[in-house]
Amino acid sequence: MYHAPTPPSYYTIDWEDEGYQKRHAGLMIAHGIFMCLAFFFSIPVGIALRSVKHPLHAMATVSFYAFCALGCAASGLYKKLTPNMYEGAVHSKQGYLIILVAISLSALDIYAFLRRVITFFRSTDRTPKAFWRYVVKKETLLAAGPEYSGIVTDEPEEFNSSKLPRESVELEHIPLTESAEGDLNHSQTEQWANTLHQHRRHFSTVSEGTLFSPHSQETLDIIKSGRGPLLHRIGQGAFAVVERSLVLAGFAQLLVGIVTYTGGCRQNYINGCLAHLIKGAIFWSYGLLTFARYLGSFADLGWSWNRSPLGNTYTAEFVESFVIFFYGATNMWMERFGAKAGDPFTTKQIQHIGIAVMFCFAGLVGMGIESRRIRKWLASSTFASLTHPRDMPQEAIEEPISYMGSFNPFPALVIGVTGAAMAAHAQTYLFQVQIHELWGNLLVAFSVLRCLTYFFLWLGPSRSILPSRPPTEALGSFFLACGGLVFMFSTEEVTIAAMRRGRDDVMMFLNVAVALTCLAFCWTLAVVGFKGWIKSRTHSSVTYRNPA
Repeated sequence: MYHAPTPPSYYTIDWEDEGYQKRHAGLMIAHGIFMCLAFFFSIPVGIALRSVKHPLHAMATVSFYAFCALGCAASGLYKKLTPNMYEGAVHSKQGYLIILVAISLSALDIYAFLRRVITFFRSTDRTPKAFWRYVVKKETLLAAGPEYSGIVTDEPEEFNSSKLPRESVELEHIPLTESAEGDLNHSQTEQWANTLHQHRRHFSTVSEGTLFSPHSQETLDIIKSGRGPLLHRIGQGAFAVVERSLVLAGFAQLLVGIVTYTGGCRQNYINGCLAHLIKGAIFWSYGLLTFARYLGSFADLGWSWNRSPLGNTYTAEFVESFVIFFYGATNMWMERFGAKAGDPFTTKQIQHIGIAVMFCFAGLVGMGIESRRIRKWLASSTFASLTHPRDMPQEAIEEPISYMGSFNPFPALVIGVTGAAMAAHAQTYLFQVQIHELWGNLLVAFSVLRCLTYFFLWLGPSRSILPSRPPTEALGSFFLACGGLVFMFSTEEVTIAAMRRGRDDVMMFLNVAVALTCLAFCWTLAVVGFKGWIKSRTHSSVTYRNPA
């Protein structure tokens, strides 16, 4: 009644068309396996190896390009042997663009490698052992002078941590009291701060009766020494963001590839299809990221429900609130896509716009709660009401223990309300209603479990810098990821195809989603565990006290 018949696709001629004899589904299966190995195995392993400057990082990079070459060869051969079943497909173009981005990152590594080789041959020690140490392992460069590799992996000379003695450090010797928070906060920037302090001191002193010239070589050296670490951090951060984005780009390509192979998202299906896939993929990725936080990722920022060893940083709740705000601010204006000027607002448009408005302003509230400045403003009203605040006992004006953590319920509130609304979303067919109810209830379950996490941590905030691993987050992340996957399955085109083929079974959809989520969680555990293992083998021995 509302859509044209779905035309044949690569999937139908490979698996369902009895009269079509030239089938090459094996090549497409090989393409999918090789590309998944490239983006979901080689890149995560390479990121973990790069984080500790391990010499085997080059092997991970080589394996990435080898898998890409095999995957592209299988895809190219498949396209030569199969008629074009999807006009205007962009999967191949986007894939080659992503590979080009990866090549540009590798070009920086190759350039840095060549610079180290040149420096090695200019040095006096040209033994094979020195080549392994200085070129492959990148321990120390013999010749002076800046190197472009510092933007990628190496640290500047004045901040080279390899020159510092590495001894076994016991966490029980690290004071975790409020008075020590400043020491932890300044541990990483102490040398740079000293350099800038020296610059200010020289600028304001008189040396031998002559004012210190701002254009002198000493001043320029001090300024350059400060700019060097800043540029290094900016370049290193940008490189890390782009490299990690390749994994997300690979996941996006996986979804686009599935759509292209099955022939979906065409004609007037496209808007609903994109909405379900994009939003479902966001919840799916958010669930995997939350599980990684549970395992200990981002513990250095205090995002693993632990106390941050770095002191004042952006909280995970602030980042969640910002993403929610950004999503709502953009989607408020996108729900009318496809409508003509002057068309009245439909019930579904009002529903979706209302959800987007909730995301926008609830995200703003969440960011406001996480703002330390706003927190101080809110607390100042208490002191303003006191006539003699200094007469109060010390424990009465100290920060309560709950201030050690972030207990922001608004991200969970937004996701929970979204799930409850989608569970009651009107649909044309009963099966579609059941699928929406399924993933809506999964999102509600995440919201409830996240609130339980805050409740228990509010009763006993974490005092340790180690990940606290609340079990409610392990369950909540699973429900969130599984809900996002069922969200993608609830696309109208998929549900109609399931009904036509007699596969309209909610239990089957749920079991498939649970199985894929368990597989993805196993992959996440392997990646995070491998990164922790490789760091334990290359960094100084760190132990912690067992209270038992």
